[in-house]
Amino acid sequence: MSERLPERNSGEEPLGIAYSPCPNDTFVFHAWAHGLVPGAPPLDVTFADIDVTNGMAERGELDVLKVSYAVLPWVLDEYALLPCGGALGRGCGPLVLTREPGTGADLRGATVAVPSERSTAYLLFRLWAAEKVPGGVGRITVMPFHEIMPAVRDGKVDAGLVIHEARFTYGGYGLHRLADMGEHWEAATGLPIPLGAIIARRSLGAERLRALAGAARASVRMAWADPEASRGYVMEHAQEMDPAVADRHIGLYVNEFTADLGESGYAAVRALLTRAAEEGLVPPLAPGALDFV
Repeated sequence: MSERLPERNSGEEPLGIAYSPCPNDTFVFHAWAHGLVPGAPPLDVTFADIDVTNGMAERGELDVLKVSYAVLPWVLDEYALLPCGGALGRGCGPLVLTREPGTGADLRGATVAVPSERSTAYLLFRLWAAEKVPGGVGRITVMPFHEIMPAVRDGKVDAGLVIHEARFTYGGYGLHRLADMGEHWEAATGLPIPLGAIIARRSLGAERLRALAGAARASVRMAWADPEASRGYVMEHAQEMDPAVADRHIGLYVNEFTADLGESGYAAVRALLTRAAEEGLVPPLAPGALDFV
């Protein structure tokens, strides 16, 4: 779904950007997308699930994308990681849900629904399962994240790996939390949980990439300064989400790392991708691949 939003500078060609309709993304990008960030380039917005945006990045589509950190090893030749606008944090990791209480051992041979095979959630799950699921799970099936909990509830899959507001709503589906991938990650590393990244095409050049990072950071800060300004945009795209759940979603996923990854944010990303590469789950990063211009 593409949405051309008001442009402050009609003489400048809009940048193509894709991010999810989830409250954290619409909250973060509201000001920029609506031409409210002084000097920021206009945007041509496409809303898409994370599995779709990951694929867009791998195909080199669009100028700016919200993607999973897990996809970075495949796209950093063409795209640069921006130091702001993404999603990291503590206490916000993906959950493994089942119909009945259990342990990791219960997933041996199970069918597990995941939001994307290139998602950070799935990468964290694979690192967890290597320790906690003797013999490994059975089959992985990819579903849009909003379909996963109904599939677990209805017995179409044995377990589901969920993200976003599902942390707050899974009880309404009668489901049980079997494991928290974020708790496992934080206990193992002491670092925040890297989830979603903002990347931009390297061919835009260093000066423009710095300007994009500045626009993203300004948009975040404007959203914090006046949360009500984005409420209509957030709820318009929140897929009938309860406003209280949307507020909790934003509060959890939009934090100091959204404004600036900082030392611990970069350390978390490096740790995730280094550990995954050591397990043979992703290609190793080239030296300096995460460096910003």
